[in-house]
Amino acid sequence: MSVFIIGEVGINHNGDLALAKKLIDIAADAGCDAVKFQKRTIEKVYSKEMLDSPRESPWGHTQREQKEGLEFGKSDYDVIDAYCHEKGMAWSASAWDVDSQRFLQQYDLCFNKVASAMLTQDDLLQTIAAEKRHTYISTGMSTMAEIDHAVDIFRKYDCPFTLMHCNSTYPMAETDANLRMISTLKERYQCEVGYSGHETGILVSLLAVAAGATSIERHITLDRSMYGSDQKASIEPNELKELVQKIRLTEAIMGTGNKILSDAELAVRKKLRG
Repeated sequence: MSVFIIGEVGINHNGDLALAKKLIDIAADAGCDAVKFQKRTIEKVYSKEMLDSPRESPWGHTQREQKEGLEFGKSDYDVIDAYCHEKGMAWSASAWDVDSQRFLQQYDLCFNKVASAMLTQDDLLQTIAAEKRHTYISTGMSTMAEIDHAVDIFRKYDCPFTLMHCNSTYPMAETDANLRMISTLKERYQCEVGYSGHETGILVSLLAVAAGATSIERHITLDRSMYGSDQKASIEPNELKELVQKIRLTEAIMGTGNKILSDAELAVRKKLRG
């Protein structure tokens, strides 16, 4: 089974549907299997005090204006849905509240996603698990006890899932990757384990594949210098294309684990052993 590669658009579209389409284009061109967005009900996720606090952005001077400027509504997601179908690209979004997950239910998504920040939100996890749609669960910022609890919810609802090893720093230092956690999670929960990365470059993601990750998720951007909190922890189009190509090469290099004598090796055997 090939590694499932997700291009995380997230909020790097900056509220611009044309930019979102360009990010879908670069993911499709690179050979990603899917793209992912983020969906929030602003008033449910953030307090009024926080939303009223100051923040300079292209949309105004408050946190509310910045958050609302980054949020897509139904007409936008209708376009995204149609465009991804046109491109043959699967898509999904990580909901940050129950209303947002219910909003996403109107689309025929091939998977759900639990963001690391939401791993302890039981109401949201139960809403997602009740769909019984394959779910990628990021584990950044989480204790093993918190991961235990989330896994228990998904198993209670008999919902298939993949845990995503993750370090929630933006960007993450490569030495903080702790990729041995991939095998730790796999052994503890007897499930598929992927890697959701926030580092710069592609080395850690390739090593994650070599360490057994069955899926890779990376934030993507047209240009890391663009406005946005996630841009610096994203990879640009040429990097994304290289990443996908080298993931496929890494899979081939790792092989099947079965001892096989190729025709080329048999020829050498005949020569050296007679």
